Amino acid sequence: MEVLGLSPQYNPKPVEDRWYAFWEENGLFHAEPRADRKPFSIVIPPPNITGILHMGHVLNNTLQDIVIRSKRMQGYETLWMPGTDHAGIGTQVVVERMLAKQGLSRHDIGRERFVEEVWKWREQYGRTIVIQLKRLGCSCDWARERFTMDEGLSRAVLTVFITLYRKGLIYRGHRIINWCPRCHTALSSEEAIPQEETGSLWVIRYPLREGGYIAVATTRPETMLGDSGVAVHPDDPRHAGLIAKTAILPLVGREIPVVADAELVDPAFGTGAVKVTPAHDPNDFIMGQRHDLAQIIVIGEDGRMTAQAGAAYAGMDRFECRKAVVAALEAQGLLEKVEPHTRAVPHCQRCDTTLEPLLSRQWFARMKPLAGRLLTALDQENIPRFTPDHWVKTYRHWLENIEDWCISRQLWWGHRIPVWYCTSCGKEHAAVSTPERCDTCGHDTLRQDENVLDTWFSSALWPFSTMGWPDDTAELRYFYPTSVLVTAHDILFFWVARMMMMGYEFMGDRPFADVYLNNLLRDTKGRKLSKSLGNSPDPLDVMDKYGVDALRFAITHIAPQGQDVYYDNERVEIGRHFANKLWNAGRFVLMNQTGRIEPLAGPEPEDDLWDRWILSRLAGATAHVNRAFDRYGFQEASHALYDFFWHDYCDWYLEIIKSRLYDRETASGRRAVQVALWTLERTLRLLHPYMPFITEELWSHTALFWPTSDPRPTSIMHAAWPEPIPAWIDPEVENQVLLLQSFTGAVREVRADFRIHPSKQMTVFYRTHAAWLEKALHSSQTAMERIASIRLHALSNGSVPPHGSVSRVLHDIEFFAPLADLIDIAAEIERLAKERERVLGELEKVVERLSNALFMERAPADVVEREHDKQRRYGDLLARLSDNLDMLVTSRS
Repeated sequence: MEVLGLSPQYNPKPVEDRWYAFWEENGLFHAEPRADRKPFSIVIPPPNITGILHMGHVLNNTLQDIVIRSKRMQGYETLWMPGTDHAGIGTQVVVERMLAKQGLSRHDIGRERFVEEVWKWREQYGRTIVIQLKRLGCSCDWARERFTMDEGLSRAVLTVFITLYRKGLIYRGHRIINWCPRCHTALSSEEAIPQEETGSLWVIRYPLREGGYIAVATTRPETMLGDSGVAVHPDDPRHAGLIAKTAILPLVGREIPVVADAELVDPAFGTGAVKVTPAHDPNDFIMGQRHDLAQIIVIGEDGRMTAQAGAAYAGMDRFECRKAVVAALEAQGLLEKVEPHTRAVPHCQRCDTTLEPLLSRQWFARMKPLAGRLLTALDQENIPRFTPDHWVKTYRHWLENIEDWCISRQLWWGHRIPVWYCTSCGKEHAAVSTPERCDTCGHDTLRQDENVLDTWFSSALWPFSTMGWPDDTAELRYFYPTSVLVTAHDILFFWVARMMMMGYEFMGDRPFADVYLNNLLRDTKGRKLSKSLGNSPDPLDVMDKYGVDALRFAITHIAPQGQDVYYDNERVEIGRHFANKLWNAGRFVLMNQTGRIEPLAGPEPEDDLWDRWILSRLAGATAHVNRAFDRYGFQEASHALYDFFWHDYCDWYLEIIKSRLYDRETASGRRAVQVALWTLERTLRLLHPYMPFITEELWSHTALFWPTSDPRPTSIMHAAWPEPIPAWIDPEVENQVLLLQSFTGAVREVRADFRIHPSKQMTVFYRTHAAWLEKALHSSQTAMERIASIRLHALSNGSVPPHGSVSRVLHDIEFFAPLADLIDIAAEIERLAKERERVLGELEKVVERLSNALFMERAPADVVEREHDKQRRYGDLLARLSDNLDMLVTSRS
């Protein structure tokens, strides 16, 4: 039977579809600059247009939506700026694969048509993830959706490049960069992901022209073909007499000098002598410049050996060449020894190919001047404020050790570098559009740079470019700086730090004050979720099975601040169970309302104890949630709400007041309805940021009892956020109810300890000297008897409890439970005696292990701690079994 249009079972999908359409149709996500409201803004970490929703997106965007929805309810003009990233390498690869299926390459169709094909692909497939984010319930201002390649953002990119270029903060130069032979492009240091690999350290003898040899250690023998020097430490006595001598490069015959370098040669590494290959190692490049050594490129952009490597090796794959070089050295007696060696080898973030350090002419951004401003903000203003705060050390270390950023990529899809070269004199011209002529020689033919900018260059401008910069817009004046950034920690350097740099450089202010870094999702075995491992579920499948609200609540509930999240679909069950509990309780309470009610001013002195208690608990939970939100404690707040609603409201309050709800004609019944409804409505508001759909659906039905004197918003998302009311918190009332709950728990414990069948009703006699407790037990008697399946009887002072009773004492109350008619006491005594012996035996084993010095010395700390836990548990259980056994024996006498 449906009640008020609420079906007996919660069916998420129709509710989700209906309410999201309602929110969008009524423009409830839209924000405008308003003088009468404070702004609150977030920019979304723009997902790649090639992306599809994964569980990392679910966590990150759920957290952002929780912040936005709560701030919207707090009365802020809230802007959640959405958009997508053009994802240079990733998108180009996807479209190239599509062309390959047609038997074409990008070179077959040319740059202009290829870019057109990418735009077509983007129009057809590039908004898939946006549609999926809507399914998740994200309340972004979709009317403001941006794309890093749209006209406005492209103008911002060009403006920033030209400004930095003219300031000397962008330059073109020959430097060692990370080159991906598979993607055929340069990569920044942050895109070079180090992986520990076990290889070899080869020690090679380089003959000296003056006689003898110098032993050189290397991990990459194939690059020796490009050596132009050997370096030693000037203070290393082993090589003091060899400095300034001339070595003969094995296999090549080229004469190369032996130089001294105190800064970059580690005497403890290998033999203390290293080969210098300026074109294929960043440190060697620096040494080469310092000692004027030749830069000889022997590995090309395709990962194969060049002609300069020599005729015997030209055209070989670099790793095949390594084997050939080692074999040749061994044949000539120049390979002294080979040792196992582990080192960090950089791999391409996109395709995992081993990167090649390569001398290349690229575009770079000077980072130290930009990083200096960030260090000042960190030292003087504590900006940004990181949550968790341990990330500030990582951020500072990166800024203090920053290197220039290689910003050019050898791609066709992206923002093409706005520099033109005069074909006559070679002069560079940075401009928004093609210059008519060279401003140096007057020649009218200029050629634009072929490279595009790193995707992260445009992303670094995201907080202000999305709001209309370089124009002076109302949005920029109102919403910038944004309020907080919620993102994954693995893009701290790629994105967060660079946004800070560009914000200070071009807006004169931070892009955000707070940065919340959520952690990675792993499976229950601790492995990172990935498609290749087959452990990464499709979020859309999870939403279909459990519901969106269940997934949102569950993933927040299991995500501790500052720790990785261990995810399994089964863990979403807690969200589904909670959604069902919310639906059933909400439906039950709404079913019992009889019309409009007056606003609840607060607890009254004449109120029932349980009414005052639930309002006190609500006030405490509200305060807890607000405190947690202030420190981005999303999991903490979810636990507070779960515990309050499930345990306090459903398990206790609704159970206790059921009889009053059924008697709604009395003042007590009407008050119970009022308190139950009011508490439910406030709880729905607190839960709305986590579970927007089900809370909107239930809240919409509160219109039937909404006070006519109180204007009602069209949606719960515009209902006022509950603020804590300290005056409602009543510790005395909470302690009194806690004793009643402890009493009920102790009674249940007796049933469990003596294995009394649930179908058997247990009689309980109690005695207390506290008048308030006597009154509370009397008023709550019917409900407590139902909850615990007991019959309660008060014992007057001096009365003797029935023979054969077991007893418990709890502060101000003592109770007795006769067991003779419920269990076979003799059989129970025998069972408890056997169980006590078993537990005693287990305890003795644990004590023996913990007394073993060898075990304590060798066992891991967690194993020892588990044994201590066992000792405590067995000790407690043994004491309880002994007490119960003693009581039963005594009851028979």
